[in-house]
Amino acid sequence: MIPIALAFGFIVCPLAYFGVGLIRSWAERQRLLDVPNERSSHTHPTPRGGGLVIVVLSTLGLVLGWLFNPAWAPVILVVYLVGAWLIAAVSWLDDLRSLPNRMRFAAHSLAALLAIVAFGYWRVVSIPLVGPFDLGWLGLPVTFIWIVGLTNAYNFMDGIDGIAGGQAFVAGIGWAILGWLAGQPLVGMLGLLLVASSLGFLGHNWPPARIFMGDVGSAFLGYTFAVLPVVAAQHNFRLALAGVLLVWPFVFDAAFTFLRRLRNRENVFAAHRSHLYQRLVIAGYSHRFVSSLYIVFAAIGALFAVGWTLEISVISPFIMIAIPSLCVALWAFGVRTERNAANNHQQNQ
Repeated sequence: MIPIALAFGFIVCPLAYFGVGLIRSWAERQRLLDVPNERSSHTHPTPRGGGLVIVVLSTLGLVLGWLFNPAWAPVILVVYLVGAWLIAAVSWLDDLRSLPNRMRFAAHSLAALLAIVAFGYWRVVSIPLVGPFDLGWLGLPVTFIWIVGLTNAYNFMDGIDGIAGGQAFVAGIGWAILGWLAGQPLVGMLGLLLVASSLGFLGHNWPPARIFMGDVGSAFLGYTFAVLPVVAAQHNFRLALAGVLLVWPFVFDAAFTFLRRLRNRENVFAAHRSHLYQRLVIAGYSHRFVSSLYIVFAAIGALFAVGWTLEISVISPFIMIAIPSLCVALWAFGVRTERNAANNHQQNQ
């Protein structure tokens, strides 16, 4: 299965690059452009919808991989594809013309429920320095919130050039390795397909971006990275935490910003520019720097995820110390950067 997966990856990457180029040309002709406004992090109208190529190539490649090795029951494959394409279809419509929040939430909720019915939910999770923890019936709402939450969080985090594609590239590598380690070939296959398609997309989206991913790509990736640890944990419950570690920068930034806005009594459903990554860009750092920073943080999480899955004894304290420390460091870096930018602005006046 590994040689087949690698062959698929080598084919998918150039296909994604050329496919995104075609979508870009089509979007420009159709005037499917992301026009800058007061909340935007870009300054020029830019085509969007390039993530559609990631959706098509990843799901088609997974079907072909399943034909070579039907390691998943057909119902699991079909339900994943139905949920993923439901998310992608609604998000594509949202890219074409803005949809009401309730319609998007309904689609995300339905896809999450389908996944839980087909794949199950987190009944037991393993926590560093604690060990296995039985969630019982609480695992059902926790899993639902996780799937819907990450689907939306990934979408919210796709706000500067290269950040969403870079996170997908790292998390895809992580899942390719974890799938191989855990003896789950289709999990690894999907991870490798996401690596290849995201890399092809980044050929057009790395700063300065010539096309944006759009909701169709970011929501699909969020849903996929949420569902993968649910599927994989049914065979190895340590993979639930491993899946979170692969996307921890997005999870932390989105959760921190949500709670901060909730504390400040802001409308948490209204568009804004208060994510940590956005604040760094506003304060003066380039898209390239901020996206690279988040990619490095994600790569650290991937290393921890692999060590955790391999049950390396010393990894637990490192996870419990390093990840919270990096969260605090990211927040402190953002605050200091904003303070320095404000001081420089006052001095220049």
